[in-house]
Amino acid sequence: MDSYLIQVNGRGDHAPMLDVHLKNTGNIISPGKVKGRKPRWAVRASEMSKKTFNPVRAIVDNMKVEPNPKKAMISLSLGDPTVFGNLPTNDEVTRAVKEVLDSGQYNGYAPSVGYQSCREAVAAYYNCPEAPLKAQDVILTSGCSQAIELALAVLANPGQNILVPRPGFSLYKTLALSMGIEVKLYNLLPEKAWEIDLEHLESLMDEKTACLIVNNPSNPCGSVFSKSHLQEILAVASRQCVPILADEIYGDMVFADCKYEPIATLSTNVPILSCGGLAKRWLVPGWRMGWILIHDRRDIFGNEIRDGLLRLSQRILGPCTIVQGALERILHRTPPEFYHNTLSILKSNADLCYAALSAIPGLHPVRPAGAMYMMVEIEMEHFPEFENDVEFTERLISEQSVFCLPATCFEYPNFFRVVITVPEEMILEACSRIQEFCEVHYQGAEGAQDLECDK
Repeated sequence: MDSYLIQVNGRGDHAPMLDVHLKNTGNIISPGKVKGRKPRWAVRASEMSKKTFNPVRAIVDNMKVEPNPKKAMISLSLGDPTVFGNLPTNDEVTRAVKEVLDSGQYNGYAPSVGYQSCREAVAAYYNCPEAPLKAQDVILTSGCSQAIELALAVLANPGQNILVPRPGFSLYKTLALSMGIEVKLYNLLPEKAWEIDLEHLESLMDEKTACLIVNNPSNPCGSVFSKSHLQEILAVASRQCVPILADEIYGDMVFADCKYEPIATLSTNVPILSCGGLAKRWLVPGWRMGWILIHDRRDIFGNEIRDGLLRLSQRILGPCTIVQGALERILHRTPPEFYHNTLSILKSNADLCYAALSAIPGLHPVRPAGAMYMMVEIEMEHFPEFENDVEFTERLISEQSVFCLPATCFEYPNFFRVVITVPEEMILEACSRIQEFCEVHYQGAEGAQDLECDK
C-alpha cells in the first residue's frame, strides 16, 4: 500500500493536516478512509442568495387571489411594452438584426465591454458639447439592469449606503442588499409632481454614502424632472461630494409638453454614471442591450472606476453580440416618426386614464409626463374595509379582473401603479371596471365612521 500525505495550509477553522492512504490496485487508485473526518453532505445556499429579495415578487406571489371568471383579465401591472402587441418596434430595427444574423459575423465572443465600433456608435448618439462622450466612456451591458448592477458594484462596498427614491424601482434595493449595501430611502413629493424632497435627501447623506440614484424619467411615477430641479439635485450632490447613478432608461420617452434633460448635461463637477439601453425607447426589452455612460469632467472617478467597471464586466463577457452588431443602425437609422408615434399613443392613454380615474371618488391620480406609468392615490379612509393598498388591489382582481401593482411594491403604501402601454380599448374598459369597484366599496365620511365603529 502506498501512503500519501496531503498538507492543508491554514489556521482557525481549516483542518491542519489530513493523512490520506490510497490503495494501489493495479491501474486504479482508490481512496481509503480519511482520518479525523466523517464525510457528510452540507450544501447550503450562499449568503448573497439569502440576501437577494425582490419586493415586487414577494408581494405579487403572495397575492393568492383568483380573477373574476366572468370578466377577462386586464393586466396593468407589467412594465413590458410588448405584451399586447400594440407597440411593435420599428421595421428598421428588426431588419438591422436580421441582416447581422444572416452575415454570420457576430457569432463569437466580443470584448467584455462591447465591440469598439458599437461603443463608438453609442458615444456618437449621446455626445453633446455639454456632456462630451468618447468610446472609452461607454460600457455595453446585458440590459439596463446589469448596467445598474455594475454601477452599484463599482461605487459601493459592503457597509456603505446608497440613496434610493421612494417610491422607486425595486431593483435598486434588491441589488444593494444582496451586496451588503445599506439602502436609505429619500422621499418624492406627489403634490409637486414627484419632485425630490431635497431637504430630506441631504439629511440622509453621511460619510458612508457611496452614491445617489436619480431615476428620471421615473418608474413608477411617470414623472420628468425640470431643468431647474435637476440643477438643485446636482447642487446637493456637489455640496456633499456624492456621485450620481442616473437611471435614464426612459430618457427621451417624454410627452410633447415636456422636455427631458440628461442630468450629465447640467453638471461639470459631479461625476455621473448614466445607465440606459434599448429596452423601452426602442420597445425591445428582451434583447438585453444596455450601457453605462461615464461622465467625469473633473476626473474624479479617474482610472480606478473605469478599471473597476472593466473588471466587473468580465464576469459575464458582455451583451448579445447579434444586437451589438445591429446597434449602430438601430441608433442612427430608426426614423423619428417611430418615436413620435409611440409617445403619441402613451400620451393619449395617459390622458384617457387620468381623466377617467380623476372622476372616481376616493382616487387621486398624479398626471404623468413621460415613461409608461401613472401612480394613483387611494383615499384609504373612504375604503375602510381594506387594510391597505395590497388588499385593495387584491379585491380589484377578484371582483373586476383588473390587476394593478400595489405601490407597497415601491415602498409607497396607499397608492397603486397603472401601466399605460395597453391598447386604448383596454385602458377604457379597465377604468370603467375600477370605477364600478370603487362605487361598490366607497364610503363617505359618515359611512366610513360607522364601519370603523362596527369593527
